[in-house]
Amino acid sequence: MDIRIDSVETFAEGRSFGKAGSYERLKGVARGLLDPLAPPNSCIVDLDKAPRDAQGRVEYEVDVDILRPVDPARGNGVLFYEVTNRGNKILGRLLHGVLTPNPTDLNDPRTLGHAGNAFLFERGATIVWAGWDPTVALRDATMTVRFPLALEDGKPMVRRIREEFQVGKRIPDTFKTIALTYPAISLDKSKARLMVRLRERDQRTEIPRDAWEFVDNRHVRLLPEGKALTPLAIYDLWYEAMGSRVAGIGFAMTRDLISFLRNDGASPLANRGLKHAVGFGISQSGRFLRHFIETGMNRDLAGRRVFDGVFAHTGGAAKTFANHSFAEPNRTASQHHDRLYPDAWYPFSTAVTPDPFSGRSQSLFRGDGSDPLFMQTNTSAEYWSKGASLLSIDAAGKADLVLPENSRVYMIAGTQHASSPPAEARGPLANRGNPQSVAPAIRALMDAMFQWVTAGVPPPSRVPALRDGTAVAAGALRFPKAPEFATPRFGGNVITAPVDWIDPPGSPDSKTAKADGEYVTLVSAIDADGNETSGIRQPPVGVPLATYTGWNVYREAPEELGDRDGTYVPFAKTRAQREMSGDTRPSLEERYGSLEAYVERVRAYADRLVAERLLLPPDARAYVDAARACKDFAPDAIPDAAAK
Repeated sequence: MDIRIDSVETFAEGRSFGKAGSYERLKGVARGLLDPLAPPNSCIVDLDKAPRDAQGRVEYEVDVDILRPVDPARGNGVLFYEVTNRGNKILGRLLHGVLTPNPTDLNDPRTLGHAGNAFLFERGATIVWAGWDPTVALRDATMTVRFPLALEDGKPMVRRIREEFQVGKRIPDTFKTIALTYPAISLDKSKARLMVRLRERDQRTEIPRDAWEFVDNRHVRLLPEGKALTPLAIYDLWYEAMGSRVAGIGFAMTRDLISFLRNDGASPLANRGLKHAVGFGISQSGRFLRHFIETGMNRDLAGRRVFDGVFAHTGGAAKTFANHSFAEPNRTASQHHDRLYPDAWYPFSTAVTPDPFSGRSQSLFRGDGSDPLFMQTNTSAEYWSKGASLLSIDAAGKADLVLPENSRVYMIAGTQHASSPPAEARGPLANRGNPQSVAPAIRALMDAMFQWVTAGVPPPSRVPALRDGTAVAAGALRFPKAPEFATPRFGGNVITAPVDWIDPPGSPDSKTAKADGEYVTLVSAIDADGNETSGIRQPPVGVPLATYTGWNVYREAPEELGDRDGTYVPFAKTRAQREMSGDTRPSLEERYGSLEAYVERVRAYADRLVAERLLLPPDARAYVDAARACKDFAPDAIPDAAAK
């Protein structure tokens, strides 16, 4: 591999960040070569179909972005690599607290404002990003790649594939034209088929060919032109597609890029005292890192460990639809969306566990010296929608697993996949969205990860468990009664053994009536307020003003779980208000009596989390300040008319 640096710029107006001093930013392009015949590359799907150079190697290029201390002696010796999410850098939001609606602010960090609370900068980390997903388009300063097409007989490979789409959640319901991931080879509708169902469990109904059309080879719409798609309905289009790139190169690229940056004399990070590498990924990127470890890519071509530590957030038990023909890495399965695409497959855990369907006993780890120190954090939503209990409980739901010493798992109680602003607008969801942020817990655990890769030991895992009765079946939970609180009807999302994603069970051309089986997944037990009793209970759950959940349901389809969404239901202020509304949860008045008493409870609770290394002191102070500023204890305003 080689890297061409195209620009070197001063970062954040040259501001000094604690002991690390000032930073500079390097942007460039990495060019790699892969030998399709080398055993470490044998797992890359369709690499044998890629065009080759004169030496028989496959070429590719990726965007690279680096933020490093200007003075190498002032760094902490850690190369911190964030796996981009759909081409986006998102650590700024979670680790640095940069709150912006503009993705370019995160993707193109330049100013002091883009540094936020400077968590990584003050610790002296060298931060690296690169593209890896060939389906990402260049927009909002995303990071892209140039991977080769998969060829057959010298032409782009053609396959019949399935494109699932819905509007109303991931795609706005104002969209009347849907973009296809891969171009159709023909606009002839006689070779395509469009079907629809309202709910995931429903039978599909065919849409007549005169009721839809290809707008061009990348877009479809209903007819007559302008007809809207039914919100939340699930549409399936089968058609012949082309343009599949060798997406699995993204795993080998990550291996070779980090190894080059750490070990090669031509690296722009050579002779800068880097002793350790930590990989970090959020959501899709967390799933990528789980998949990366499974493929054996954490051992480089010279046999060295690539990442000393890996931190995967909100990946659940899943991986990525990335090392496949016609890969679609943007997809992520939940109960109503994309459920039967490649997502969660065995092995799930870092512990060796038996698979009841294949008969194998395996671990996500390789056991060959390449395994990293591995932290996995999940919100409650991943327990409801992404099978996260499979990380620490066996696939039959019968026994807690004993994780290896180099693995930790944490659930952050009462959180949804991505926190939402505390707005009244609910979109298609029945309940208000969950505003609780996971960021304070992630910062504390990332601090522990830095210590772990150098000399320390992180806090013990905190997850729902069978041994203490905190891991239970979702359908067994009984939630309190509260106003405007719709509860799930059928429990959590079902994780099945893998199926044919093009013709899954229930589709017209499927060769199987159902998946080979379903894995048992469990969620956290709850208390009388409906708040979870296990995991890391941050102050909003430990000293609550509301019920926070990792699930929500759709208003028009309450038997379907929202897309990894959570719920927020505030407590009544007074006993009288609670009794009038029929709320079974004690009011703020009954719980705390006064704002002062509530603030002291928060202070004591936050101090305890700091002592347990699950909260950093600045975040503890922020929780206390927020409690002191809380308006929920103020008397309701008297309407002007009543006052007169």
